[in-house]
Amino acid sequence: MEKMSSVEDFAKIREVNILLIKEAKETGQKVVGIYCTYCPQELVLAAGAIPVSLCGTKEDPIAKAEEHLPRNLCPLIKSSYGFAVSDTCPFFHFSDLIIGETTCDGKKKMFELMQEIKPVFVMQLPHLNQTQASMDMWIDEMRRLKGFLEEKLATEITDEAIWQAIDVVNRETAAAKAICDLNQVEPPPLNGLDLLTVTWSRGFNSNKEEVIAMLDGLQKEYSSTDKESTPRKPRVLLTGCPVGLGTEKVIRLVDEVGGNVVAMENCSGYKTLELQTDTEYDDPLVALAHKYISIPCSCMSPNPYRMELLERMMNDFKVDAVIDLTWQACHTYNVEAYEVSKLVKSKGIPHLHLESDYSNSDLESIKVRIEALLEMVEQ
Repeated sequence: MEKMSSVEDFAKIREVNILLIKEAKETGQKVVGIYCTYCPQELVLAAGAIPVSLCGTKEDPIAKAEEHLPRNLCPLIKSSYGFAVSDTCPFFHFSDLIIGETTCDGKKKMFELMQEIKPVFVMQLPHLNQTQASMDMWIDEMRRLKGFLEEKLATEITDEAIWQAIDVVNRETAAAKAICDLNQVEPPPLNGLDLLTVTWSRGFNSNKEEVIAMLDGLQKEYSSTDKESTPRKPRVLLTGCPVGLGTEKVIRLVDEVGGNVVAMENCSGYKTLELQTDTEYDDPLVALAHKYISIPCSCMSPNPYRMELLERMMNDFKVDAVIDLTWQACHTYNVEAYEVSKLVKSKGIPHLHLESDYSNSDLESIKVRIEALLEMVEQ
């Protein structure tokens, strides 16, 4: 009988996998740290290494980062670097290599400093994804990354191994999407914090087949559970900058004032879940390039797919309100908030744009604004 999973199982992933990764390292297996969804983790898997998400969602290490970085920089960048320079993230500690990307100016300059701590490969991401020149450049980046991994990990990455890894990641993506899609019904089986716990924590699992089984088990658990009749809560869609455990204050506040975040469009949520690597291509690197360049991050200019995705999500998840969260100094998401606002208003849905950082100093003011948003839903 297939084992059912619980949200608590996902909440334990980080703690459990710290020990598993330590054990894997002791047997000689390599670990590659990843900061962004643009990194093709399939190449890491094909190299026989463990891809693992890195920490960047806590306020604790920011003070240490500000010894080297500007105070008015994005908190996600400062948190990521702070964990690295203070050696307080075990996943960074165990990583043999780091893969970064040029999704913003702050990150690419931060990675220059991180090079002093660990070997870092920075993927040069084209910010126009609709031309052949951009595609050619991105395919070349895939080839450069493959060569870097082969050299640093002393291995050969075969096409067969890449295709096998593509199959695994495609199945994980589909399983994660199935979990998120559960919340299209009323009442939604997952509250906002549970949804974040599942989608964010899966990136820390060192065993892809295991996390796929966990996602499938959770999907079956909630699909077979009788839905209790509960008072309807306003259904909120969260979009904007990446959110993880440690930076979930908006999700918690929505719940506190009587709403429910039923869907998240950001990187830790739905943004990549429609994207599957097409296995019809002859070259697996070309196939990977086509998938990853399609990710609708605000660094892409123009970025129409994000607006198309948001519109579908507003319909599919039957949302009553949209919250667009921008972390301090994230200029691309802050500028794109104007287009998000236009889209949401055209649908006649209440909308709130928040600009914040990782501190709790603005909790009360944000709470008041969210309360006002949900009052608009009830009118």
